Amino acid sequence: MEKRVMTDSRRRKGLMAASALLGGVLVLSACSGSDSDAASKGDSGGTDTSQAKADEAAAEAASEAKIKITPGDGSNNASINNAAQVAVTKGTLTSVQMTTADGTAVAGEISADKTSWKPSAQLERATTYKVAAEATDAKGRAAHENASFTTVSAANSFVGYFTPEDGSTVGVGMPVSINFDKAITEKAAVQKAVTVSSTGGQEIVCHWFNDTRMDCRPDDYWQENSTVTLKLALDGVEGASGVFGVQQKTVSFKIGRNQVSIVDAKTKTMKVMQDGKVVKTIPISAGSPENKTYEGRMVISEKFKETRMNGATVGFTDDDGKGEYDIPDVPHAMRLTTSGTFVHGNYWSSDGTFGSANVSHGCVGLNDTKGANDPKSEGAWFFNNSIIGDVVDVRNTGDKTVDPANGLNGWNMSWADWKAGSKV
Repeated sequence: MEKRVMTDSRRRKGLMAASALLGGVLVLSACSGSDSDAASKGDSGGTDTSQAKADEAAAEAASEAKIKITPGDGSNNASINNAAQVAVTKGTLTSVQMTTADGTAVAGEISADKTSWKPSAQLERATTYKVAAEATDAKGRAAHENASFTTVSAANSFVGYFTPEDGSTVGVGMPVSINFDKAITEKAAVQKAVTVSSTGGQEIVCHWFNDTRMDCRPDDYWQENSTVTLKLALDGVEGASGVFGVQQKTVSFKIGRNQVSIVDAKTKTMKVMQDGKVVKTIPISAGSPENKTYEGRMVISEKFKETRMNGATVGFTDDDGKGEYDIPDVPHAMRLTTSGTFVHGNYWSSDGTFGSANVSHGCVGLNDTKGANDPKSEGAWFFNNSIIGDVVDVRNTGDKTVDPANGLNGWNMSWADWKAGSKV
């Protein structure tokens, strides 16, 4: 009995061991997969042959042409000058459609080599545009690209209004003056994006009068008969936090003959000088002792054959004893300051006044006729022989020197002081 029991015990142990070994084989088999699973595999070691063939066919169908639209899809504050640029590599463009958000078509042109496209005109601010482009590669396979972007808004952009005008001819005293429509805090960045050059080879420096105005000039008057070029590369330049420039423009103007007229309130004359020589001496009437004319070098900034002058607009009224006046047809008027100083014709004073008495409210008066139609009058002669940018240098009035920012009159600052107002 004892011997048989031991035999049964050994038999049970053997069965348990066999069972454990079989379990191990089953676990290993489960991790490796069944014979039927293996039979379904190809020679690629587990890759589905049909899928591989599909991927290969798709790769053969894909175009090698790569289209890029600038700016990218979803961009904001996009340039109105350089946005919607479409380019293709390894292919040629076949179609580019650009529309506003409401579906209005935007004209554009594909380049001669059919590798780029751009709009025909400057874009509008604060506008959403959509671009859809198509190209083909050398095998004729098509590629497509789409993008939508929004241009910079008026609130988030700035422009500079400049003088003088493109193509104009101006006097030797005419600075380049730029007035920005937003306050500029990043003055250095903006100034670096503005370049002024002259064929006269003069050093030109820009000076900031305040946060919105920058003027540029050489040390001395412009060289006569030279050409000055202004380049505004302000597109995308951040002038203040979140406010970007939108201008990309080049303009040129010509400097005419050198004319500087010297007004002497003491002798009551004006000597008109061209290229350093006196061409005419004109009797004048400057500001009265109570209303002296500013002294200093002033630049003619506007010309009017006739204009209205109302003293109330510059503080002259009977109530304050300064003498009110309102003349609707002042002849041959040329502005010297923003505040209202002019050199102009005068028909209401007697002929004997000019050259003998200073009686004006601060302007420089020349003998003239009502209607501004007498070319022989002193006022008409000076008007016809003056251009925007000519200099009128007023002396011996007993008044203070004109503020350099009052008009285009930065010539009344020393070169050192002028350069101190530069931010680069």
